[in-house]
Amino acid sequence: MKRYLDDLIAADLQRKLVFVTGARQVGKTTLSRQLQAAVTPSQYLNYDVSADRAVIERQSWAPDAKLLVLDELHKKAGWKPWLKGVIDGRPALQQQLVTGSARMDTFRQTGDSLAGRFLAWRLHPISVKEWCEHSPQAAAGQPPTSDAALTHLLNRGGFPEPCLLAPTPAGDKNAQRWRAQYADGLVREDVLEFSRIQEVGGMRVLLELLRERVGSPLSLASIGRDLGLSQPTVKRFIDILQALYIVFTVQPWHHNIARSLLQSPKVYFYDTGMVGGTASQAAPNGALDNALQGLRFENAVASMLLKHVEFLQDSEAAPVNLHYVRTKDGAEIDFALSRGKVLTHLIECKWTDDAPHRAFARFMPMLPDAQAVQLVRHLRNPELRHGVNVVPAAPWLAALAA
Repeated sequence: MKRYLDDLIAADLQRKLVFVTGARQVGKTTLSRQLQAAVTPSQYLNYDVSADRAVIERQSWAPDAKLLVLDELHKKAGWKPWLKGVIDGRPALQQQLVTGSARMDTFRQTGDSLAGRFLAWRLHPISVKEWCEHSPQAAAGQPPTSDAALTHLLNRGGFPEPCLLAPTPAGDKNAQRWRAQYADGLVREDVLEFSRIQEVGGMRVLLELLRERVGSPLSLASIGRDLGLSQPTVKRFIDILQALYIVFTVQPWHHNIARSLLQSPKVYFYDTGMVGGTASQAAPNGALDNALQGLRFENAVASMLLKHVEFLQDSEAAPVNLHYVRTKDGAEIDFALSRGKVLTHLIECKWTDDAPHRAFARFMPMLPDAQAVQLVRHLRNPELRHGVNVVPAAPWLAALAA
């Protein structure tokens, strides 16, 4: 399946070295292979593979390679100054693509030695817009409707392997098996790169706890009491889960950014399929109950809004961000989009409720520049009620930037 960044990255490779970061199995290697197919000769080297690692250390790759792909390079000690030398010494016509995990995002803040030498993209799971435009059905000339796309993504999540499995009971079962192995592998292997082996058990328990608290403001003190851990340890564990692209946090909006960071964030999963899913939340026939369906829907919206925001940041350097809004007395809107210091959208998610969320009446007079939108998963008729656009979620999500 062609990804939404393929053509954009191919164009940027003509200008500078390109970084692509993202979660494990989100499609970075496949994207690299697809780009390679259009460039001959090319060479792909993975730092995790011992033979490839030796070539990287010696810098003995083929000098006539028109495209050089260096995967998992962040695992090399001192990779940034090393890469600066590679960039500065590359042949004039050689394109260079570097892929890796979230830790490579540190070049955005501390990459002075690489300043001006690269362009960067963050690869996200598949969204409604991407599935409508690039799914196998779309490639065959039969693009799915936005509603069918959202249904598929709520069931499978947006990671390519489970998403591309056949829409059959066997495909659903194999998607569940993939997810169980994926989560176990992340904790067992990747987490150990950041923490001590004695902490893996605590990390597993935290991960399960977060699956049940998606969309709720996090209290580190409360989580610490539940897990028998100190607040600094809980914060460090959550930072690790973010660094591995397992979860992301949404900060509350405040015109003073420093103050917003002191308030409680909400946490969501990159893989919507990891939300909830315990036996206690499933009906006897295996279907998910309404509460869990609503929770997964909210998580899916969060992940697609984040993809939209980061695509605009990467492609246009747009000053856009994702937040939520909440008062001290508990009035809350699920999400808010900002541009600079102005909120542009207030977004509430509902599974079936078409009555405007009452918190809109609280926030709309305070935020006159923000468009109020209530996204409803199952809606008979869109309406404009009391200034709130009550719309079906699927076509609205399909109109996002990515």
